[in-house]
Amino acid sequence: MKPARIARRWRALRNSLTALACATVITLTGQPVTGVAEAAPTAPPKLKPGKRCDEMYGVKNVPTGRLPQGDASRAVDRWDTYDYTNPGLQFDGLAPTQAELNAAGTDYKKYDHSDPRRIYARFNAQQRWKSFSDYLTKVYIPNQGYDARGKAFMAKVVREMGLTGPDWICEKEFYFTDPDTGERHLRRLDAYNKRSREIVEVKSNGSPDAREKPADRAWARNRGWSSYKYTYVFAENQTRDARNFMKELKDSAGRDTLGRERVRAYDYQSHHKGVPPKGTENGPYRANGTTMSPGNGTSTGSRGSGNQVINQSPPNPQTLKDQLDRLGRTGQRSLMNRGLGGIDFTTLDLRYIGKGKGGEGLDYAFSAKTVEDEYAAGWGGQDKGNLISDAFFTWLALDPSTFWVNLNPDEPNRVIDEDFGTTDAGRVLLEADLELKHDIFKAMDPETDAGRDFMNALPKRDGFPCWAGFRYWIEPETAVVREQDGGIHILDTPLKLSTVPQETTTQPPGGKGCDLTEAETQQSDRVLDRYITPLVEEKVNNGDYYADLRRVYTARVAAEWVRQNASDMPAEYRTIINSNDVKRWPLRAPHEKWTGKQVWDRYYKAFTEGTFKYEWSNGQDVYVYTVGGVDFSKQPKSNMNPVRFRTEQRYKPRTVGYAVDTIADDPHKAGYLMFGGNSAGHSEGGTPAPTPPPSTAPAPTPTPTGTGKPDPTATPSAPPTGQAPAPTTPPGPQDPEGDLADTGSDTPVGLIVGIAVAAIAAGGALVWWRRRTVDTES
Repeated sequence: MKPARIARRWRALRNSLTALACATVITLTGQPVTGVAEAAPTAPPKLKPGKRCDEMYGVKNVPTGRLPQGDASRAVDRWDTYDYTNPGLQFDGLAPTQAELNAAGTDYKKYDHSDPRRIYARFNAQQRWKSFSDYLTKVYIPNQGYDARGKAFMAKVVREMGLTGPDWICEKEFYFTDPDTGERHLRRLDAYNKRSREIVEVKSNGSPDAREKPADRAWARNRGWSSYKYTYVFAENQTRDARNFMKELKDSAGRDTLGRERVRAYDYQSHHKGVPPKGTENGPYRANGTTMSPGNGTSTGSRGSGNQVINQSPPNPQTLKDQLDRLGRTGQRSLMNRGLGGIDFTTLDLRYIGKGKGGEGLDYAFSAKTVEDEYAAGWGGQDKGNLISDAFFTWLALDPSTFWVNLNPDEPNRVIDEDFGTTDAGRVLLEADLELKHDIFKAMDPETDAGRDFMNALPKRDGFPCWAGFRYWIEPETAVVREQDGGIHILDTPLKLSTVPQETTTQPPGGKGCDLTEAETQQSDRVLDRYITPLVEEKVNNGDYYADLRRVYTARVAAEWVRQNASDMPAEYRTIINSNDVKRWPLRAPHEKWTGKQVWDRYYKAFTEGTFKYEWSNGQDVYVYTVGGVDFSKQPKSNMNPVRFRTEQRYKPRTVGYAVDTIADDPHKAGYLMFGGNSAGHSEGGTPAPTPPPSTAPAPTPTPTGTGKPDPTATPSAPPTGQAPAPTTPPGPQDPEGDLADTGSDTPVGLIVGIAVAAIAAGGALVWWRRRTVDTES
């Protein structure tokens, strides 16, 4: 019989049997005897068999590796980054008008993927988000890159951990049955090896997927899988939720026959870097910011991880909570770059600025602390980032002689330079000076241990403590920096307090206090330094209120480096130096109506009417008032020598390099991240905002100011008015004398001079006291 005829007969027989079976089913189930007939059970979907991991991810010529036998972390030397394409990034600068949104409608499918109206329509069709900007940055762009990010990290793990060969199968599906409930959970395993009895789950962030937890719990409890081990590989530091879940699985799964944990966690420390599709890197819809860039923010400006996380930050705690709740309900919280709310922006500070890779613009990097509780921090990033950037350009534009503020009851007309007083940098300095006085008052309170010791150690008149009027100011300790490879690493910028005796004509309530001898004046000054100064100095260096002062001071260090190296800076920065034009960096809301006179008025009221009242042990009252100022015209700096830098900050250049493009953990400061950007972004075909024409005059080359040697005892005179992913960088040659910068050239750059001998100095600060008899029997 011919094969074709045989095949036809088999098909006919098969069809007859099928028809007979169907008829039988109808006969048996179509005529119910009692009650309601039940439908035939639906067959479970066929499980996917998966595919060899090396074939699925295109990994070739990599030998099979071995997994760690317990919890492990990659060595710091191996921390790195990986790229993935996020199609949404080509639209990260979209800012449609309401009319454009309305015109797009809700049918997004009628628009091409390259048409921004497709995104407008998707926004219009959803109901959860009212702000297009929030929807774009917190939903659309993260969603567009989530799958590609996971696959890119998975491919990296397959290659680097050696999940290769015929036994390693990826994307294989199983049912895990919970022995306690009998419930079955479908689970697609990232990687599975039947021969070695290993399972690997790979996460491109630091947290497990909540949707997969029930299946993993069922696996851990099911004794049928007791011969298998389960390794979680995390790209980022584990979240608190991840650590808790790992402990839960370990407790449920127990140990193998050799006493080893069956559940292991591997911290991989590989930072993801999303990139737009090739050819759209500078498309018309790309975002350009003004952070650390003189660009206009529309067609030109800055780009980078720092811009992304700062701009994603909500303005206040309530908005953060609302957005976290909204993302949590949709299971999208883990899509965010390091998680919304995962960064404490109250610790944000500038830590690096230097020539851009490829010679365009300037690179910059911020530092900030991570937080476990996403609801506890994570707001206010834009305000802090804007303050740092605006202060940086203020320090460039104005002459250093204008960087002072002064609170003195005798000088209501010399509070702050006119131009400097229109900036947030000036506002921060003056407000910090007023806060300093309040903190001195609090530290002197004899109800506290330090205040009581202070009072007891002072010179006495009739048993009552006496001290001289004094000026109290903040000045920088020597800033620790490292100039290297065309940039400056700002490693430490500590501040200290100093005091000298001084008097004013304006009297506090009660009039002038004791007439002290020179010896008693010096004694009171020493007592002040012993008991009061350390307490207030701690607040200045670590207190929340002074964080903005520390931020603008660090920006001053960075700006002075740019000023001192003006000839090597991009032209757009050179034109700003000493331009005396700060119109682009004015006071921002809610402080746009702030004036220095308002602060002086508050201060004068406190000085002349009294704010604090202290009761001494015999019933007498002591009133304390102080005055002072701020002077940022100079700054001492010590360049860390290369041997110490390579020893203490070995990975800093590499981390800064990563931070321009992604968010990187700082291996030198546990719990801190670094993130930044580059100032030379541009959008081809974008619509630039009108900007003032650039000056045609040659860029000024600033002359260094000061001697580089602060004089903390000098009394400043009245300031004049304002006037116009790579390997670790190899170590350079040893600097001459071990204290100058290694710039990669034959000519070392000397120490920066010119920022602040006295951070809080000019004007004078007085303490007055008076006594009043009190009826102790009433």
